[in-house]
Amino acid sequence: MTGLTILQVAPELSAGGVERTVLEVTEAIVQAGGRALLASKGGRLEAEFKRLGGELFRMDAKSKNPLVLKANEARLKKIIADEKVSLVHARSRAPAWSAYGAAKAMEVPFVTTYHGAYSGTSGLKVRYNSVMAKGDLVIANSNWIAEHVHKVHNLARERIVTIPRGVDLAVFDPVVVQPSRIAAVKERWGLAGDPRAVLLLPGRLTEWKGQIVALEALSHLDPEERAGLVLVLMGDSQGRDAYVTRIEDTAVARHLDGQVVIASHEADMPAAYLAADIVLAPSVRPEAFGRVAAEASAMGRPVIVTDHGGGRETVIDGETGARVEPGDAKALAAAIRTLMALGATARAGMGKAGQAHVQQHFSKRGLQAATLGVYKRLIG
Repeated sequence: MTGLTILQVAPELSAGGVERTVLEVTEAIVQAGGRALLASKGGRLEAEFKRLGGELFRMDAKSKNPLVLKANEARLKKIIADEKVSLVHARSRAPAWSAYGAAKAMEVPFVTTYHGAYSGTSGLKVRYNSVMAKGDLVIANSNWIAEHVHKVHNLARERIVTIPRGVDLAVFDPVVVQPSRIAAVKERWGLAGDPRAVLLLPGRLTEWKGQIVALEALSHLDPEERAGLVLVLMGDSQGRDAYVTRIEDTAVARHLDGQVVIASHEADMPAAYLAADIVLAPSVRPEAFGRVAAEASAMGRPVIVTDHGGGRETVIDGETGARVEPGDAKALAAAIRTLMALGATARAGMGKAGQAHVQQHFSKRGLQAATLGVYKRLIG
């Protein structure tokens, strides 16, 4: 990549799978001797992005306003020309339309990463989503997404490259996490010294992530079973105050007082996973990949996911955790009951199996090498 300039385009630099992958690819480009540019609104991860050697070009890349999209396209054309950009890589639909127009006008290769199974079946919505299949090569972050792109957009398989999201195994390594970090996380949750086993559900507080299903599952356990458990719902509400209220009301209605903690976004995720006994990812609609499952497995924790989407690839049922039917609170309760009944030693064995699975298939280094390989294919 020496001497090459790659321009990534993403809505913002907050906390999420898209943003984390932006950082990982930025690191790879710079380490390979290239320049890593980003057109984005910015956000809480800006400092880390710049520390990795990235160069931010700030713009309103979240907007869907047609006038803003056109203005962004003109701005991107100028960046491509001024910075001698070798390739443009778009990671979200709204900014991808601007990036697509700019890349084609400037005759530089265009890559997209299809980060999610975007909702919508109307003709207008399908057309809006279709920009993510317009890359000269389209990166799918799981085999399930690759098949989805092929079917929905009738895209030739040879234009689709599957590159699973990667886990930074130097960071998500139980050996490097000091007990004080775990204690600090538990204190932030208000669980310092609490002997109960922790069920952790990390993710944005939004209904499709399955927080309500998890509450219902907890209520299906016998009182003596759930007496030894506490459920931590950890993530940003992003303004969904009504949904947070619904979570609180559901906990009260199901007589779960004192057994549910709603915690904010946690910066020290490796320690958060180690503070848990079982990690839950009960999304009610398919996750494109499911970073939570992969990270938690890397930390040696058994994971319960719903049996659809990328979860089928990150969790091996009965070996590294369990897979349950989407939206089925009773099935989720049964899986929790089974894993708790196994005991700590057997759960640790599942965790070890999960670590091996992630190390083999879902490493950050693997993602970086494969992505640079895509760039080299197109730049030639």
